[in-house]
Amino acid sequence: MNQIVDFETFRTEWLTDVVEGNPSTVELGKRFARKLITQWLDVHESSDDIVYCDGSGDGGIDIAYLNRGESVDEGTEEGDTWYLVQSKYGKAFAGTGTLLIEAEKIIETVDDKRNNLSSVAKDLLERLVNFKLKASERDKLIVVFATQEPLNEEEKRTINDVRAMGIHRLGAMFDVEAVSIATIHQRILNKCDIKIKLLLKAQDARGDKLIVGAVKLKELYAFMKAYRHQTGDLDQLYEKNVRRFLGARRKVNKAIKETLEKEPENFGLYNNGVTIVVKDFKKINKGFELVEPYVVNGCQTTKTIWDVLFKKFESGGTGSSSTEQKEWNEKLERGVIITKVVKVDADDEKLLNDITRYTNSQNAVKEKDFITLTSDFRTWAKKIEDQYDLFLEIQRGGWDSRKAFQRQNPTNHQFKEWANAFDLFKVYGAGWLREAGLAFGKNPPFLPDGEIFEKIMHKEEGTMPFGVDDLYAAYLLQNTATKKYKFGREGIHSRRFTRFLFYMIVIELLKSVMIDAQIKTTNVLVTQAFLKLFNPNNELACNGLFETAIQLIDEYMTPGKPESVENEPDVLNKSKDIKGYMRWEKLGKNTESSPKLIDLLALHQRLMKRGTPGQQSPFELILAVIDHK
Repeated sequence: MNQIVDFETFRTEWLTDVVEGNPSTVELGKRFARKLITQWLDVHESSDDIVYCDGSGDGGIDIAYLNRGESVDEGTEEGDTWYLVQSKYGKAFAGTGTLLIEAEKIIETVDDKRNNLSSVAKDLLERLVNFKLKASERDKLIVVFATQEPLNEEEKRTINDVRAMGIHRLGAMFDVEAVSIATIHQRILNKCDIKIKLLLKAQDARGDKLIVGAVKLKELYAFMKAYRHQTGDLDQLYEKNVRRFLGARRKVNKAIKETLEKEPENFGLYNNGVTIVVKDFKKINKGFELVEPYVVNGCQTTKTIWDVLFKKFESGGTGSSSTEQKEWNEKLERGVIITKVVKVDADDEKLLNDITRYTNSQNAVKEKDFITLTSDFRTWAKKIEDQYDLFLEIQRGGWDSRKAFQRQNPTNHQFKEWANAFDLFKVYGAGWLREAGLAFGKNPPFLPDGEIFEKIMHKEEGTMPFGVDDLYAAYLLQNTATKKYKFGREGIHSRRFTRFLFYMIVIELLKSVMIDAQIKTTNVLVTQAFLKLFNPNNELACNGLFETAIQLIDEYMTPGKPESVENEPDVLNKSKDIKGYMRWEKLGKNTESSPKLIDLLALHQRLMKRGTPGQQSPFELILAVIDHK
C-alpha cells in the first residue's frame, strides 16, 4: 500500500513528468492541467469525454470533461455534469484577479457572448449550448480552477463571488470548484496537512467516544459548506466511505430528494441518519468542534441534502421569496437528521472498518463492497508486487506518492512498472468478457456492485477465483496496446478510440486457437494461455497474435473497405455515429449487432492459419505455446 510522504516531497515527484524535457510554457500548462484534472476526476487521460481546448481562442477553457450521469443503485438519479477547467501553472496564477478575469471569460463563452473562438472551442460551445437547452435540474455545469497551490482565504471568498456571478448569468446549474496538487495528496493519504476543525451545532447525548444528536438540516448544510470552503473539495468528506471507490460524485436519491422538497419537517422520521467519524471532538458554544471529520454512512443522504439546499439557497435573486418558498423554509427549520459522531484513533483501522460495515448494513451496500476496499485490493497489491514486481494503484495519484516514497527511501523496494486497478478491470471486462462497448462507454458496470464487476468476481466452478494473474494479464494487454501499438487519442486514426475493441479482438483470436486445441475457454484458462505467450521464448507467437488483431482493427476502421465499421447496419442507418457505435453495449456480440465485425473476425481467424513458405503460421506458433503441457 502507499507509504506516507509529506506534501512537499509528493509535489516535487508529482511535477517530475510535467516539467520533464524542458517544455515550452504552453506545453507545461497543458501537461499540468491534463494530469491534475484526470487524477482529480479519476478518469483516464485518453477518455473520449475529455476535450482539450487550451490555446488561442479557447474561450478561457483549457479542458472540458463530460461526466455522464449513471447510477449503480436503484432509486438514485444522477445528472450529467460538464467540468470546464481553467488551469494556471506557477506564475500564471496571480490571485483573485486571475480568478475573476478567467471566470468572466468562461461565463461569457458559455453564454455565447464571445467571438474569435478556435474550431475546437466552437465545437465545444455547440455541445454546451445544446446541454443548456436539454438540461434538467439534475444537470450541472462546473467551472474548475486548477492551480499548483491551494487557494488562500481571500481567493476562496473570490470563488464564492464567482459562484454568485455564474448563477446570476447561467442559472442554478452553475457551480465552481478549485483543485490543486494538495487535493490529490490529501485524497491519497486520507488526511489533511492542516487539521480540519469545524463547528457542528447539535443537541447531544455523549460519552468519551460518541455523540448522538439531532442536527438541523440547515446546520448540516452549513457544516458541509464550511467544509468545502476550508478544503476546496467536498468529496474529501467521503474519503473513508465504503462507496468512495464507486466514483459517484453526485449521487442523488430520489426518495430523499422528494422528502426534502415536499416535507422537510419530517425528514428525521424517515431517514436512518448519518455517521461521522472524527479524530477528536470538543464541546464548544452550542455545538461541537470536529477534528478531521469523515462521513462513513449517509453518503447519499448528505449529498442529496447538499444538492437540494444548494439550489434553494445559492440560486441568486434579490426579490422577496414566494409564499410557497416561505412555507418551505418554515418547514425546513423544523427538519432534523439524526447524527452519530464517533471518535476513532488514527491507527485503529479495524474499528473504522467495523463502524463502516455495521452502519451500512441496512442499506444498499453489499458485503463485497467492504471486502473490495479492505481486503481484496490490498491482497492483490501485495501479491502482484511479490509475483510480478508491479505496483497496483488503487487511487489515482498513488503512483506519484509511491515514487516520492522510493526517492526518500532508496533502500526500499523500487518499482519500475505500475497500473491502475480500475483500468485493469475495464481491460479484463472488455477482453475476457467481450464487453468492449460497455468498457468504452460506461464506468459503473465495472465498479464494485456493478454488473460486470460481479461477473468478473464470480468464481467459475472448479477453477480459481479472479486474482493477480488475471490483473497481470490485463496489464500486459493494456501495456502492449498503449506502448507498442500506440492506442489512444495521440495514435493513428484507426487506434484513437478502439483500444477496448482491440482488447476484445486479441482475446477472441486467442480463444479461437484454444478451441481448435480443445482447450476450454474459461476465463482462468484464457489467462493462463495469454501469460504463456509473454515468455521471452515465445515472442514470435505473441507478435503473431497481436499483429493479426492490429490488421483486423486497421481494416475495420478504414473507410471504403467492405467490412468497415461505416458499413455496420446501425452506422449506415445513422442510428449511431461511429463513436456512439463503439460505445454500444452490443458491439461485437453477434451477427445482428455487428455483422461486419463478426465476418472480419472469422476471416482473420482463418488468415492466422496461413504461413509463408518455410515458416510456421501465427496459429501454429500460438498453438505450440498454449498446448505445451
